[in-house]
Amino acid sequence: MYVGFLGVCADQILNNAAKMHYMFGGKVNIPLTIVTGTGAGTNSAAQHSETAYSVFTHYPGLKCVVPSGPYSVKGLYAAAIRDDDPVIIFNNRQLMGIRFDEHVPEDPYTIPIGKANVAVEGSDVTLVGIGYTTLLCLQASQDLQAEGYSPEVIDLLSVSPMDEETILESVRKTRKIVIVDEDYPRCSVAADISALVVEELFDILDAPPKRVTPPHTSVPYSRALETHWLPNKHKVIAAAHQVME
Repeated sequence: MYVGFLGVCADQILNNAAKMHYMFGGKVNIPLTIVTGTGAGTNSAAQHSETAYSVFTHYPGLKCVVPSGPYSVKGLYAAAIRDDDPVIIFNNRQLMGIRFDEHVPEDPYTIPIGKANVAVEGSDVTLVGIGYTTLLCLQASQDLQAEGYSPEVIDLLSVSPMDEETILESVRKTRKIVIVDEDYPRCSVAADISALVVEELFDILDAPPKRVTPPHTSVPYSRALETHWLPNKHKVIAAAHQVME
């Protein structure tokens, strides 16, 4: 239940589950659902606090989803279990200790894998969250709205496949983007989104994309250092001001 231990079973996931459908010419399906725990903020030290979904998104054949709350957890779990491909669900442990004010239907439902959710519509800046960082974007958006700004919040939900069009459609409107990602910054989902936006929408951007991520270091065990290491709503607000002003 710690994504940092991916190396223990990496061969079966990366060399077998990810490639079998392709290497057998589509004759074999791998309806496998893997659940793992991610995220810092629980004072669990470097080996038990990583996010690391970027590692798995690098491999074709794996679907990777990141729930952000109870509604998306149920919908993405159901979609993953019903899918014929291997799906990895990345649950941030901080989300498990939060009480959410959202309705979860008792009847079965699914959330399409590969489709992002526009959690808040706005026109001044696009804030992209992934799992727990979606909450940070929502918190930051409330403060920014109180200042008179109109932020748009995208809850990515799936990092592979990734809903590129929803991101690009939002940035075409706002012309500015802040990506909030708890994974290490090098070769990250945040870096991928930043590159996508620059390659596709360079001519319309009012400011370079801004990434809010931890530093490229292992997660500290010290509570004070861990708090400093993590993204938070204040860092998101500061980044939003940098691209808007």
